[in-house]
Amino acid sequence: MPQVFGKLPIHARSWSTLGAVSSVEQDDRGVYCQCGDALLSVTVLTPSLVRVRLAPTGKLLPRRSWAVAKDDSEWSPVSMDVQETEAAIEIKTAKVRIRIERNPCRLVCFDQAGRPFAEDAETGIGWSEKTVAGWKKMDADEHFYGFGERTGLLDKRSERKTNWTLDALDYTTVADEMYQAIPFFMALRPNVGYGIFFNTTFWSQFDMGASKPGVWQMETHSGELDYYIVYGPTPAEILETYTQLTGRMPLPPKWSIGYHQCRWSYESESIVRKLAREFRDRRIPCDVIHLDIDYMNGYRVFTWSPKRFAEPAKLMRDLKETGFQVVTIVDPGVKYEPEADYTIFDDGLEEDYFVRKANGEIFHGYVWPDKAVFPDFLKPEVRHWWGDAQKALTDVGVAGIWNDMNEPAIVDRPFGDEGVHIWFPLDSPQGPADEQATHAEAHNLYGSGMSQACAEGLERLRPTERSFVLTRSGYAGVQRWSSVWMGDNQSWWEHLELSIPMLCNMGLSGVAFVGADIGGFAGNATAELFARWMQVGLLYPLMRAHSSMKTEQHEPWVFGERTERICREYIELRYRLLPYLYTAFWEAATTGAPILRPLVYHYPNDPKTYALHDQVLLGPSLMAAPVYRPGVECRAVYLPEGVWYDWWTGTRYEGATHILADAPLERMPLYAKAGAVIPMQPVMQYVDERPIDELRLRVWSGDGEFTLYEDDGRSFEYRDGAWATTVYRVTAEGERTTLHIQARQGNWTPPTRTVIVELVGVGEQRFEDDGSDRTLTF
Repeated sequence: MPQVFGKLPIHARSWSTLGAVSSVEQDDRGVYCQCGDALLSVTVLTPSLVRVRLAPTGKLLPRRSWAVAKDDSEWSPVSMDVQETEAAIEIKTAKVRIRIERNPCRLVCFDQAGRPFAEDAETGIGWSEKTVAGWKKMDADEHFYGFGERTGLLDKRSERKTNWTLDALDYTTVADEMYQAIPFFMALRPNVGYGIFFNTTFWSQFDMGASKPGVWQMETHSGELDYYIVYGPTPAEILETYTQLTGRMPLPPKWSIGYHQCRWSYESESIVRKLAREFRDRRIPCDVIHLDIDYMNGYRVFTWSPKRFAEPAKLMRDLKETGFQVVTIVDPGVKYEPEADYTIFDDGLEEDYFVRKANGEIFHGYVWPDKAVFPDFLKPEVRHWWGDAQKALTDVGVAGIWNDMNEPAIVDRPFGDEGVHIWFPLDSPQGPADEQATHAEAHNLYGSGMSQACAEGLERLRPTERSFVLTRSGYAGVQRWSSVWMGDNQSWWEHLELSIPMLCNMGLSGVAFVGADIGGFAGNATAELFARWMQVGLLYPLMRAHSSMKTEQHEPWVFGERTERICREYIELRYRLLPYLYTAFWEAATTGAPILRPLVYHYPNDPKTYALHDQVLLGPSLMAAPVYRPGVECRAVYLPEGVWYDWWTGTRYEGATHILADAPLERMPLYAKAGAVIPMQPVMQYVDERPIDELRLRVWSGDGEFTLYEDDGRSFEYRDGAWATTVYRVTAEGERTTLHIQARQGNWTPPTRTVIVELVGVGEQRFEDDGSDRTLTF
């Protein structure tokens, strides 16, 4: 008799599962297998993208207007071969072979070498009450990445991950649900890689072998199992297809890639002006100042405090003259204020834009303005209304919006009281009248809907300038509308270390423009922690420092001269690297590639990279090995195959090997790959301080290639061809290194400039850049 400590025996859930295939139909997209009452649909969308759907009732659910995945009909037809035998149905494309066993009905994919992947386990697919699930086999050396916003280390094997957005205040390394819910992951083992996008907005969960070793499970509270298999085999190929399916980020304004300073709160105009002066007087580059909730009048969205921010338009003009852009926070909670002439509330009430309960009563909860009501962003007309309401901010010069509390984060009584977090009742109707859902289906979409409303509204209100959008909550595809930060972290060394695998897994989930609060939001950073965090912040696609009202100040100069000097040096390095960084953003916008990359992204066949969470690649050529613990002045660094050069000293290393790197407080170990070309610009106090009259190309001997992307960094003219690319190719033969520069392509011409080519450790050559083809030899 088994021993059970602390709990009564639990019966396992009873599942109905797929039996034998009773009939098969096919069309030019795929096959449809009838299995008793259930229907299994396998649709081929590209040679490496397959959609699998299981309807227990035999009837597939209709497509929702808010679906994040590209509609099947939008994909070009794919050449495929379908063969039926007594035992199975096989579909073959140029990249994969999908085999559907007839009895019982089970699915497995093979690559061109015959290696299986995404193979159904013994149970296959099952359903029970309002839940459907699928089980698949795990290879012994298979590792799992992505899953959106996740704490813990990089590889998620043997973990359980729930997709349900919530305010994850005070999250720890073992937190499960987070602000973002992105039901996508990629599985990698040597020479084999694939992704799974679980196409459900309902509550869902991945169990990656936590319950049963050798089997992973996906489960959702939906009436249908719907998932996409994305064959790689490399992470880059998986992400290119996945972001083709769910969308890619737009090019942001270049100023948003500079340094951001934020606090809850810079609570008055005078404090903001003083902050801006400090940055310029101390010669610490900064482009963006964020205004938290205290700029508002009584926390009413789309208002300004008449006392603390009496002349916002003048403030914005003055800040812009000194190179600062302003980003204001916006929350979804609209203050419940009848007969107070509060336009947003009055208009939303009149047009029936707020979420209601199933009985028709408007739902209310409590956030910063106390009693509040909430827009239904699933309705297109609500998104349009909300986007246009941002005019109260853009008209005075606001250049970006920071969407917060949009999981949504609500409590059941006024802030300050001991309340509990709630969300809309799960049976609350949401969406258009002719396509209504309940909150159970819409919950995970709330932050993305708000971000979409924001981004589309800003493009209408600021049609000639790109705007910046930041969100705390979102769902798969949120990259189309917004950048993302990791919410309310702590001023802990553990959270500094945690930030890198969190951001890398976001990047491996299709969301490239991501960051974490430098210094930690809650708690007080030490000088050493802040210095080390600023070094890591150099690598974040979104480089923003942020802190809570209950903490000490967290600006770069408050920790003493040594820390200020370190912060200045690494922020300056960020600005020098802007041509390289901006190109990485362009690559993300055009291919879905992450900007911040774990080593496994470029070295998926090297098992030593599978669990390596504390080193990272910035773009394709720069590798960093930050320090994450106090008092540490050296650390082990793994150098993958190839040749690597120390960024600071030029020392050459042969990979694959481990080295012990010096890391005094002033130095974050940083390495360049042989054959790398890193374009750099002069230090500026803000992105557009002056034209880039000098472009330095740092080149390391070896064989490599880099494409530099450029445009004006501000307008949408790049969409009409106003861009330029330059391809640099490095070759090394014996003692000779050659840099071949191809003629510049595109219809944008950079300012007159000198190009300095520095072959690191050897010498420099320079020329006036006329965009022509040329070859330099060292």
